[in-house]
Amino acid sequence: MATEYGQEYGPEDGRGHGHGYDRKPGRRYDGGHGRVDDRGYGRGDGHRSAAHGTRPPHRLPAGLRAPLEARAWREFGYVLLSLPVSIALFTWTVALTSLGAGLLVTFVGIPVLALALVGCRGFGVLERMRARGLLHLDVADPEPLRPRGPGAFAWMGAVLKSGASWRHLLYALLRFPWAVFSFVVAVVFWTTGWSLLTYPLWFWVLPVYAGQGGIQLYGDAHHSVYLDNPFEITVTALVGLVFTLVTPWIVRGLTTVDGLLVRGLLGPSRLSARVVELESDRGAVADTAAADLRRIERDLHDGAQARLVGLAMDLGLAKEKLREDPRAAARMVEEAHGEVKTALRELRELARGIHPAVLTDRGLDAALSAVASRCTVPVRVEVDLPARPASAIEGIVYFTVCELLQNISKHSRARSASVDVWRADDRLMLQVTDDGTGGADASLGSGLAGLSGRLDAVDGVLLVDSPAGGPTHVVAELPWRV
Repeated sequence: MATEYGQEYGPEDGRGHGHGYDRKPGRRYDGGHGRVDDRGYGRGDGHRSAAHGTRPPHRLPAGLRAPLEARAWREFGYVLLSLPVSIALFTWTVALTSLGAGLLVTFVGIPVLALALVGCRGFGVLERMRARGLLHLDVADPEPLRPRGPGAFAWMGAVLKSGASWRHLLYALLRFPWAVFSFVVAVVFWTTGWSLLTYPLWFWVLPVYAGQGGIQLYGDAHHSVYLDNPFEITVTALVGLVFTLVTPWIVRGLTTVDGLLVRGLLGPSRLSARVVELESDRGAVADTAAADLRRIERDLHDGAQARLVGLAMDLGLAKEKLREDPRAAARMVEEAHGEVKTALRELRELARGIHPAVLTDRGLDAALSAVASRCTVPVRVEVDLPARPASAIEGIVYFTVCELLQNISKHSRARSASVDVWRADDRLMLQVTDDGTGGADASLGSGLAGLSGRLDAVDGVLLVDSPAGGPTHVVAELPWRV
């Protein structure tokens, strides 16, 4: 259902859904200002088109420039370093784990096992640093140890009970055979490719110093075949070129597996990451609730409460003058009646700020239409929902729209705005746009930052695209059910 508040704009206005977010479930586009995300929202405001100042595209295709890129050499260096690091890690792990397991019949085995796991965690720090520096893979630290009390026994118990410690040990056992395989494959392909590619430059070394006509392709007691004529040398160089072009992609595939091992075994588990996220969201919810309570208390104290106190004093004075000066008393009662109406209006506005009755009774369409009618600029509202979402989600959407429309009224200098709400799979989508001056930034600690925190508390996302000069697009994505 679409409703227009204020003056109408024709098709040439060009605003509405054409801003970059389509209505297809689970997929949305951001009009060239971000990436397409199959979950439903773009990420990374820094991904701009060439018109916005990014580097020009490479003239060489990726397959030809890969051997000369820094990334290929960094990944090759990572594979080379992995072998000695994996040997040291595997030796440490197997030696101390075997010793600790053998000594478990005595008490000595427990601290030895704890020492083995601590050493694995220390190697894990080194591996995350290597992945961050050479593969540009940023893996967060795993959950820290949480001893239940002071002392060495509590510390050893925390090490042995930590799932992250045993994942580090598993990484040490799996990393060694994979490092040997990766090292052999990468070195063979890399040296073969560059040796054959540069063969025209050094083939003369073999006849002069080795006493043979070139690279020996075949040989027995009676016959030998060497690559020594120009045609064979050229073909050898072309084969080396193929090896050289293919090798970076092979090494990239090997380091992709390395990245999966580091991320899966040396990073935080999904459960611990979710716990940290929920703890952060709980703090945001508590802060938001406390801020709302302070706002309600301030509004009551400065508004309705002060007005009711003044009303009680006026009625007391009217009561005293009732016998002496009935006309003055009647006039004071009339003024008090006006104060009662004003206090009731303020209480209704305060109640609407807590949770409007129209939202509970009639849903988002009617509630957002009421909010849009109070905006100082014409607002088009379109709500396309097959059913009503969770009441908590409805409330967050309502207050988000209220805050955004209030910002439009105060700061945007816009001539028109639009509010669109729809459902995409199991997510509720909200888009608020205006044709104002732009420049809104949620990172500056404004009201947008508070909205972002409120949405984060329910696993929602707030995206702001507001270049200088406008227009401004604010997109919120929330779960359909909490």
